[in-house]
Amino acid sequence: MPAISVMTSAFVDAAELMARVQGVPRHPFAVIEHPIASADAAGIDARAQEAVEKVVAVLVSL
Repeated sequence: MPAISVMTSAFVDAAELMARVQGVPRHPFAVIEHPIASADAAGIDARAQEAVEKVVAVLVSL
C-alpha cells in the first residue's frame, strides 16, 4: 500500500534521517511551508491545498 508523509519544511532533515534509519530512504514526502501554528485561516487553507496537490502527484506517479 502506498504511503506519503506530510510535513513542514522545518522537519525535512529529521524525516529524511528517520526514513533512512527505518530502511525506506526513498519514502515520499509532501513538504509545505513552515510554520503553520501562526498561519491564519487563509494560510492554513493554502498549505492544505498545496499538500493535497503534492500528495496526489506522488501517488499517481507510483
